[in-house]
Amino acid sequence: MAPEAVADIGLIGLAVMGQNLILNMNDKGYTVCAYNRTTSKVDDFLNNEAKGTKVVGAHSVEEFVAKLKRPRKMIILVKAGPAVDAFIDTLTPHLEKGDIIIDGGNSHYPDSIRRCEALEKKGLLFVGSGVSGGEEGARHGPSLMPGGSDAAWPHIKEIFQKTAAQSDGEPCCDWVGQTGAGHYVKMVHNGIEYGDMQLISEAYDILRRGMRLSNDEIADIFETWNKGVLDSFLIEITYTVLRYKDTDGESMVDKILDSAGQKGTGKWTAINALDLGQPVTLIGEAVFARCLSSLKEERTRASKKINGPSIKPFEGNKQQFIADLEQALYASKIVSYAQGFMLMREAAKEYNWTLNNPSIALMWRGGCIIRSVFLKDITNAFRKNPELENLLFDDFFNKAIHDAQEGWRRVVAQAILWGVPTPAHSTALAFFDGYRTERLPANILQAQRDLFGAHTFKVLPGKENDHLKAGADIHINWTGRGGNVSASTYTA
Repeated sequence: MAPEAVADIGLIGLAVMGQNLILNMNDKGYTVCAYNRTTSKVDDFLNNEAKGTKVVGAHSVEEFVAKLKRPRKMIILVKAGPAVDAFIDTLTPHLEKGDIIIDGGNSHYPDSIRRCEALEKKGLLFVGSGVSGGEEGARHGPSLMPGGSDAAWPHIKEIFQKTAAQSDGEPCCDWVGQTGAGHYVKMVHNGIEYGDMQLISEAYDILRRGMRLSNDEIADIFETWNKGVLDSFLIEITYTVLRYKDTDGESMVDKILDSAGQKGTGKWTAINALDLGQPVTLIGEAVFARCLSSLKEERTRASKKINGPSIKPFEGNKQQFIADLEQALYASKIVSYAQGFMLMREAAKEYNWTLNNPSIALMWRGGCIIRSVFLKDITNAFRKNPELENLLFDDFFNKAIHDAQEGWRRVVAQAILWGVPTPAHSTALAFFDGYRTERLPANILQAQRDLFGAHTFKVLPGKENDHLKAGADIHINWTGRGGNVSASTYTA
C-alpha cells in the first residue's frame, strides 16, 4: 500500500542548508518530506534537529514522491553539476505531468536553461532558484530568486514567499523570469558581492596603510558608515571581524593570509559580461584582484625587487578624507549595481527573458549577503520607471553620484600617489567618466583596425560625403600600399 500524500513540499539533500530550509518551512506551517541518498541521515535528522516537528522522512525515491501532494513540489539541494542531473533522472520516471522539480543549488544558469527545456518537453515543470543568505538565512529567512517554468510559480509562490526573508513587510522573493533566469540573477548577485567585498577591502587598505589607523579605529569608522548610506550586512561584518582578537590579544585579521579564494560565480559573471559585450568592469576587477592576491609568493618576491612611492604620513584634513572615502565607496557601489543591472537587461534580450527588475532589487534587500538599505532605493527607482535604462539616469542616484564625485576623485588620486592599489574604485570612476563621455577615443582604435586589418569603420553623423556614406562599412587605403578590399565583418 502506497504511503499517504501528506507533504506540501519535499526536499532532497540534508546538508546544513537543506536541514535549515526544511525547519524554516516547517515553522511557516508547511509539512515537508525530507530525503537523502544516504538514508541514515534522514533518520538522524528526524530524531534530532527535526524532532517534535511536522517533518516527515522518506527512505527511497518512490516513498519520497508518494508522500508529496499533487502537483508534487520537490527541492533538490545538492552540489551543483552532475549530481543535480542524476537526481532529476532518478525522479522523472516516478512523476506525473505538472509536477515541479526545483533546483535550489548554486547551478550555472546554462544548465538551468537546459534542464527547464528538457523537463517541459516531458510535461514537467522546472524551477531554478537562487538561494542566498547562508546557513542562517536558510533557517530564518533567505533571499529566494526563482525562475523557470512560468506555470510553476502559482503553485510554489505562497511557500516561497512565506519562507523568504521579509523587508518592510514584503517578501524577499518574487518570480524572476523564464528558464535559467533565477540562477542567472543569483550569479549576478554573487558577482556584485565580489565587487562590494573588494571595495570594502580597498577602503580598509587606504585607512590602514594610507591613514595608518589601527584596526579598532577602522572598525569605528565602518560602524559609523553603517548608520548612513552604506548600511549593509557586509559593512556590519567588516567592523565585527576588525574588532575580533585572538587569544594573545592580537587582531585576528592581521594573522590571516592575504590570498583570497573563490567558488567561481564571480568569474561566471565576468565571463558572461564579456560574452554579451557589457562593460561590467568592477566585478571583473574584483575577480582579478582575487587572482592577484593568490600569487602570494610571487608578490613577496616582487615586493623586494620593485619599488614604488613611500607612504608618507597624511597631512591633510583626516575627517574630510574619511568622509571622501565614504562617498567614494558609495559612488563605486552605485556604479557596480548599475553595471549589474545593465548586464541583466542585456541577458534578458539575449535569452528571451522578462526580468522583474523592481522585484530583483527587493529580493536582495533582505536575507542575502549583499542586503543593504541601498537596495530600497534601487527598488524605488525601478518601481518609478520599470523601463529605466540605467540606474545613473534615476534622479536619486544621479544626484548621489554627482554629490560624491569630488571626494571620489580625491580618494582615487591620493591612493595612486601613495601606491595603494584600488582596482575597484578606480575602474568604477573610469567607467563613470567613460559612460558620461559623448565621444570616446575609439575613433583612433577603429582607424588602426582598418589600417592593419581592413576591418572598416562607420562615419560620424554629419560627416558624410560622396565617399563616406552614412551607415556604410568603410575601408580606406591609408598608406597607399594597401588594397581596397575590406575584411568581412564578424562579431568576436
